[in-house]
Amino acid sequence: MDQDPNEWKAFIRKANQLFRGTIHPAAAELPVEGELPALGGATGWLNSPPLTADGLRGKVVLVQFWTYTCINWLRTLAYVRAWAEKYKDDGLVVIGVHTPEFTFERDADNVRRAAQDMRVDYPIAVDSNYAVWRAFDNHYWPALYFVDAQGQIRHHQFGEGQYEMSEMVIQGLLTESGISDLDDELVSIAATGAEAAADWDNLRSPENYVGYGRTENFASPGEANLNKSRVYAAPERLSLNHWALSGDWTVGRESTMLNGSGGRIVYSFHARDLHLVMGPSAPGSSIRFRLRIDGQPPEAAHGTDADDQGNGMVTEQRLYQLIRQPQPIVDRQFEIEFLDSGIEAYAFTFG
Repeated sequence: MDQDPNEWKAFIRKANQLFRGTIHPAAAELPVEGELPALGGATGWLNSPPLTADGLRGKVVLVQFWTYTCINWLRTLAYVRAWAEKYKDDGLVVIGVHTPEFTFERDADNVRRAAQDMRVDYPIAVDSNYAVWRAFDNHYWPALYFVDAQGQIRHHQFGEGQYEMSEMVIQGLLTESGISDLDDELVSIAATGAEAAADWDNLRSPENYVGYGRTENFASPGEANLNKSRVYAAPERLSLNHWALSGDWTVGRESTMLNGSGGRIVYSFHARDLHLVMGPSAPGSSIRFRLRIDGQPPEAAHGTDADDQGNGMVTEQRLYQLIRQPQPIVDRQFEIEFLDSGIEAYAFTFG
């Protein structure tokens, strides 16, 4: 579904002219990419009664696929939240389709809690069986689909970025639907915490998973003992983007679980931010942790989920921001030690 580059450039040129008031809105035409699929495959709805494609006719609809531990989605949230609020009285309906990546994200209570914590107030289609994902033939988190008042998909955006253009598409479709006197000033966003944009110029560490199904660059001596308990050791130093375990762990396909207290994960990375998707294996339990960066407490480099001495607590299954370091950004060795057993670690992400 990638858009032709020449078509994209022509639209940008026309849209820029449109919002300078130099041409009629009809001149900034967007291609029809398909029809809004049925939403009946959703396993539930949050913040709204069930919505249907037929019932949304006459509205401009923005559909975003998300999963609540995805850092790429989190960094778009401030914009989508702002668009939903700004344009709701002009006829825009924003729908978040929550399609899970990890097993625990299939739990509707987890999705409900995450939506509340993250202030996702617009309608959410809970897509735990991937039915809506397949109906759109979607392949990405996050993915935006822009639907006109006739129920036609007119544009899409995969991944982060292009926020100004995305908002201009919303404005263009609302204008096309007959909305006049639209406030065409673009939203101004000052995102904080995990929602803040990545430091792309210094980002040299890609996402990596901790379960054996998708991990790379595991560096503990000897091969991982899959789905069985084993005591691992971590090398003193790691090559960039390599990781290791220390202590008694069970390496599973989706996650790796600590069997006793004092286990560590060590990771060599190059990025401003380091996040870890993790949670307690027993619901309702709390697991203490302590961070080190190059062997020292993080101090000013701590993230929102740890203090300056590196201390923190895991209480639920979600993404934890552990490191946000100041300049200069160089290769660092990160270490997290869990003071209690029962942690399940899923994925490292960076920003």
